[in-house]
Amino acid sequence: MVVLAASIVGKSGKVLVSRQFVDMSRIRIEGLLAAFPKLIGTEKQHTYIETENVRYVYQPIEALYLLLVTNKQSNILEDLDTLRLLSKLVPEYSYSLDEEGICRHAFELIFAFDEVISLGHKENVTVAQVKQYCEMESHEEKLHKLVMQSKINETKDVMKRKANEIDKSKIEKNRGDKGGFGPITIMGSGRIENSFSDLSISSTGTGFGLSADVDSFSTKPKGRPTASAAAPPKGLGMKLGKSQKTNQFLESLKAEGEVILEDVQPRLSQSRTTAPPLTDPVTLTVEEKLNVTLKRDGGVGSFDVQGTLSLQILNQEDGHIQVQVQTGDNQAISFKTHPNMNKELFAHDYILGLKDPNRPFPTGQASDAAGVGLLKWRMQSTDESMVPLTINCWPSSSGNETYVSIEYEASSMFDLRNVVVSVPLPALREAPSVSQIDGEWRYDSRNSILEWSVLLIDKSNRSGSMEFVVPQADSSAFFPISVRFAATETFSDLKVTNIIPLKGGNPPKFAQRTQLITENYQVV
Repeated sequence: MVVLAASIVGKSGKVLVSRQFVDMSRIRIEGLLAAFPKLIGTEKQHTYIETENVRYVYQPIEALYLLLVTNKQSNILEDLDTLRLLSKLVPEYSYSLDEEGICRHAFELIFAFDEVISLGHKENVTVAQVKQYCEMESHEEKLHKLVMQSKINETKDVMKRKANEIDKSKIEKNRGDKGGFGPITIMGSGRIENSFSDLSISSTGTGFGLSADVDSFSTKPKGRPTASAAAPPKGLGMKLGKSQKTNQFLESLKAEGEVILEDVQPRLSQSRTTAPPLTDPVTLTVEEKLNVTLKRDGGVGSFDVQGTLSLQILNQEDGHIQVQVQTGDNQAISFKTHPNMNKELFAHDYILGLKDPNRPFPTGQASDAAGVGLLKWRMQSTDESMVPLTINCWPSSSGNETYVSIEYEASSMFDLRNVVVSVPLPALREAPSVSQIDGEWRYDSRNSILEWSVLLIDKSNRSGSMEFVVPQADSSAFFPISVRFAATETFSDLKVTNIIPLKGGNPPKFAQRTQLITENYQVV
């Protein structure tokens, strides 16, 4: 009682899959399968055909035949039971029962046939057992893959830190060779950098808008000798009394794999950095801070935008000026001028000037390096269409694991830069297994946070997703989700159109810096 072969053939006799269970030549099996279509029409009421040497036991499956070739001494009842089991397995591995679908899953079908028939005899198995045997899942293999992925991620973090250290050393060397920061050093580095120190602990709304993509004064590595070592040390205003023991503690944290953001105080927004050096005679900065709370099930909990326009002037002779601005079409924004500004002049002509035209604006060393606040505005809304970036998180538990799918959808209002989505995780021994991601990811093991970063979100990637797996956890463990990003456009669409000199002559050259940053952006 031996099954010689199990095959799937077409109505025309084309062999799609064939598995032999006894030693026989290729020519013989091809001859047996080629003869089968010619024998079907003789006894239509039966599903078996006997010849001089073999028996064909078959079952139609749509446009195909599932066929067993046995010897004539085989028990036909057992053969029919084997045929029924195989007919249940074929749809499990090939959803489309046509030639293309069978050929696409040929190897999976052969492996399944091997689990049912061994050396020509049927094994005592069920469909569920065959599927389990063919999956060949191994807990040790999964654990090994997680360990390897964790080591790969740690290596990437080390590479990034080394690259940052090399970049910083190059910048430090270039600064030492040039002997300072150009025009800034002319005005006295001590006063300017002390002003930046004041800025770092200020919480007022009239501060100078800070760029997210420039080097700060205080990114210089501490304790490293430079060409200007005799001068007052650069960036001490940002240290805020950091001791040598603190530096050693931070270095030990770095050695453990943590990323330390030096010189950034906890009370500052994570998106904020120090200001770049001033090069233009007049610089106007438009900055908006975004405070948003989104609900995990949809909807807006709170939406608040606070904006400022600040002015910085390098030279005292350029202090007698007025600023012409243009506002956007957003009617939900209410503007407020500084108490020293001429409110009527702004209300009628959108010109920002002092009440006393003979009084100049503070300039250079006489004012805070954060600049002079000219204008403030605020916008609040509950309209979800105003939100620049929405986050959807879908945790689902299966067995001892939790599968988490996170997707973002960005509105077409802004192009977002340096987007970081921080997802809290339950305490894990290993890094989560990320199966799919649009962008890059990093696991902060100390704080148990998974950070998903996208450098730029524009019209080419307004939506994206990330999927990862962790051990079973409650869905509330993945909230609140924090988001950071920056943009070069604002809700107010405020633009500086002209600088008007009050004492005649050509208007001074001016530059405008515009940015939108997140101060507190969460999904709860």
